[in-house]
Amino acid sequence: MRLGVSAAVVDGTLIEGDVTIDGDSVTAVGVAGGGHGVAVPGFVDAHINGIAGVDFLSADAGGHARAAEALAAVGVVAYQPTLVSSLPGAYDAPLAAAAAAMAAPRGGARVLGVHLEGPFLSSKWPGAHDPSNLREPDAQLADRLCRAGPVTTVTLAPELDGGLELVQRLVRQGITVSVGHSDADAATAHAAFDSGARAITHVHNAHRRWRPRDPGPAGVALVRPDVWVQAIVDGVHLAPESALGAFLAAGRRFCLVTDAVEAAGMPSGSYRLGDRDVHVADGAVSLADGTLAGSVLTMDAAVRNLVASGAALADAVHAASTAPAQLLGRHELGVLEPGVAANIAVLNDELEVERTVVGGREAFAAR
Repeated sequence: MRLGVSAAVVDGTLIEGDVTIDGDSVTAVGVAGGGHGVAVPGFVDAHINGIAGVDFLSADAGGHARAAEALAAVGVVAYQPTLVSSLPGAYDAPLAAAAAAMAAPRGGARVLGVHLEGPFLSSKWPGAHDPSNLREPDAQLADRLCRAGPVTTVTLAPELDGGLELVQRLVRQGITVSVGHSDADAATAHAAFDSGARAITHVHNAHRRWRPRDPGPAGVALVRPDVWVQAIVDGVHLAPESALGAFLAAGRRFCLVTDAVEAAGMPSGSYRLGDRDVHVADGAVSLADGTLAGSVLTMDAAVRNLVASGAALADAVHAASTAPAQLLGRHELGVLEPGVAANIAVLNDELEVERTVVGGREAFAAR
């Protein structure tokens, strides 16, 4: 199969020519006689609460199928459904639903595992999380949640009592730990990353603020070469200058995430984020008191926004595909070259998604 593109982004370089696929793998790039559009490694969203009317805390098999289809339409080939802080018993059903979606994908974007954003978060920086659902680090509860389903990432606040020990415990289990919703000072942030935490969840949002003599987790994450910097580049959570500054500081460690809620791709109005009511107006999602509560961002829009702020297309694609794949240890993703699985998005001149291929099969095509 030929994609019919005029070029492809291969390891950060634009290669002119078409891309061919045989079975589930890319067989050649730079093939003569292409068409239009640019093939890029398919996007990976490591932090998404919902989309297209689907909230992952309440999604069943049908909901996951609708979300997978909606994500493919915006170039996403793989994602981590995110579960916000909830009562302990509320996790079992969504974890089981995610496990079922992983075991029997119906097409569209594929579930990589579950991201637990909480409940071990700081009450000083709850963001949209219900403060009554927050918990002090609890090894037994963490173990139970990780046994209940395919947990692959946990966001926590390492400064809480037992936080550093929980970082180490989760890392020993092969779980990616990210620092977020945290009041950690620089020393504690360093200790968390030294203990195996690999990322900051959404830089400059819902954590101790950067100050010249108190840089907090953001200041530490931006300067450590072993830490991935995740960012919501929607023009709401970060000013364009803030997004570009973080991108320039982090370089190849910069990861685009959406933190999208079920309202993504839907009209303005009232929706749910876990057990909380949220309202969408003017492209922002908020609680009744105005607190930001996720986003309506999609990964293709995040790429366009980062390019508009000053990044090169190849670098924005890296931030949307290769960097998050590497953060999650999924090195088969975020790559477009002969011999690898064909997980590809095709972008037009406006950087809109024209086609998405997942595992060699067409998952979306614009009509």
